[in-house]
Amino acid sequence: MAKRSAGMLMFRKKGGELEVFLVHPGGPFWAAKDAGAWTVPKGEYGEGEEALDAAKREFTEETGFAAEGEFIDLGSVRQTSGKIVNAWAFEGDCEPEKLVSNFCEIEWPPRSGKKKQIPEVDRGAWFTLAQAREKILKSQLGFLDVLRQKLRF
Repeated sequence: MAKRSAGMLMFRKKGGELEVFLVHPGGPFWAAKDAGAWTVPKGEYGEGEEALDAAKREFTEETGFAAEGEFIDLGSVRQTSGKIVNAWAFEGDCEPEKLVSNFCEIEWPPRSGKKKQIPEVDRGAWFTLAQAREKILKSQLGFLDVLRQKLRF
């Protein structure tokens, strides 16, 4: 069975534009990557946990911000890894410089046996939909399309 993740896409309307808040993965693998590397704050969840509850939890763990309000179902996508990601959107605002992420342990360099603590995300930023299309993982582009359609933007 494919791994499952759930995430939250925060959006705001600013100056007649729709903007979305994306995060950049932490760690040495992603450090020099920008275009096509940003993502919806998300994380894996297990049997018995509701996807929406997991999405809210993961958003807070990865950003330090709360996911509150009305949630818009954005559906699901299959990432190139095979992982299925469900996402919801909500209207909100935050100051990206105040982002505080949780940490995880990775093996780095790969197959070295050496363990390293890294932040799950190293930064977040607001992007217009056009900018976000350049920054987001290609497998998550569908979330932007569904959000635009549901908000009629």
